[in-house]
Amino acid sequence: MNTFNIQRLLRKNITKLLPYQAKELPSKIKLDANESPFPVKIADILTEINIPLNRYPDPEAILLRKAISKKIKIPYRNIMVGNGSDELIYYLILTFGGPVLYPVPTFVMYGIIAQSVGVKRIECRLDRNFDINYEEIAKQIKNQKPHIIFLSSPNNPTGNCFSTEKILKIFDIAKKNSILVVMDEAYQPFCSKKGFLGFLKDYENLLILRTLSKIGLAGLRVGYLIGKENILKEIGKVRLPYNVDALTQYVATEALNKFYPNISRIITEIVKERERLYKELSSIKGIKVFPSEANFILFKIKNSKKVFNKLIKKGILVRDISSAVKDSIRVTVGTKEENNHFLNALREIIEVEK
Repeated sequence: MNTFNIQRLLRKNITKLLPYQAKELPSKIKLDANESPFPVKIADILTEINIPLNRYPDPEAILLRKAISKKIKIPYRNIMVGNGSDELIYYLILTFGGPVLYPVPTFVMYGIIAQSVGVKRIECRLDRNFDINYEEIAKQIKNQKPHIIFLSSPNNPTGNCFSTEKILKIFDIAKKNSILVVMDEAYQPFCSKKGFLGFLKDYENLLILRTLSKIGLAGLRVGYLIGKENILKEIGKVRLPYNVDALTQYVATEALNKFYPNISRIITEIVKERERLYKELSSIKGIKVFPSEANFILFKIKNSKKVFNKLIKKGILVRDISSAVKDSIRVTVGTKEENNHFLNALREIIEVEK
């Protein structure tokens, strides 16, 4: 009797695809996903939601786009919202194809999405300081002629900003070769630099990705893409109808219009704790800590996988990044209390390992 063989139907690029791992391991202190540690409930933002759920949401998310527009001082027509940045990355690659170029290590979804839609990936290693290797990128632009370049600054998982000078050189060479550059600024709110919104007027091939996820509203899954109207119009051809639901649109709009001072205080507190956490980690022997402009810190430690597992046993979940950066762990900045628990546990583990 013949059995159903699903492998016969799968596209080759899917059979080799490793999915994004978002496992929820049991833990008392969760410092693995670059979320805000400060709870925000719908009741904190509004007391009543008066939305007719029998109707579809606004397909253009006009009110939400206008609320974002007020915050970033960019016309709402130059903004597209999505179900998280992931959806917008998917639309970008689906619309413009590939090859797709990005430095590594970086946000893994650029590569996963490119592979899932059957697009060639060009990965350029960062230098020893986790900065862009401009010469290698310029070489790949000349030889491979990518359609899209993704640059995440501050970068995940390294936490640093890339050299502005190198980024602008990439903007220039990409513009001359009609290549889109997507600046992923998911962590920009925690950064001492302004970001690249001001360069949109000079580079028609520039797009900027931002999100509400890192600043306390991860549960809403709101990402937004900023760029020229003609580019967003083309991406709109593949955008699924009603891709951002009515509840998300309503709550996110109210949060931006009425709750944002609280979000700003949360950002300030996270940055303050990041600096303290960096200082404390730097004082521990056997750890190499990397400066961060994001809401997380990357550090190297011997036997990182073993340390990671021992932290889990102590109820603390961080992110093992050793597959991307050898012997490395990424820890999200938590509350002061959470960070203290993490630091004490880490010190105990290192003392035992001596």
